[in-house]
Amino acid sequence: MSDNFADWKAICETKYRYCRCLDAKDWAGYADCFTEDVVLDTPPEGNVTHGREALVRKVRGYVEAAVTNHQVHNPEITFDGPDAADVIWALQDRNIWDAARRAAMGAAGHTGFGHYRERYVRCADGKWRIRHQKLSYVHMDSYPA
Repeated sequence: MSDNFADWKAICETKYRYCRCLDAKDWAGYADCFTEDVVLDTPPEGNVTHGREALVRKVRGYVEAAVTNHQVHNPEITFDGPDAADVIWALQDRNIWDAARRAAMGAAGHTGFGHYRERYVRCADGKWRIRHQKLSYVHMDSYPA
């Protein structure tokens, strides 16, 4: 178990950078938050994506033209040795879709409340990155199209 506050802080900074880069559509910065072999598991159940390039392509396709805001809170970090950690984040996100996505989704957007469950690893360059991410919603308010 790591008692190193610097590691705790670095993991938090990775997630904060993830939110900022996602909302700013900084795809290079967003991609750098993940390992090459990342696994993304999002609703609906069984919607799994393998690999950083595929993950960025998928997420970018959903939100490139949307106005988004992602906030995470209250990290529960459990270290598994010096180079791995499991983290649960409380999540609130707001997504306002562009016209094409509105038509596809049947809604103008949503505000969601839920959790990210993630596995972080320290990579060879010393950076903490997300290796596995599972998103689940507890509640979602949708906006009519």
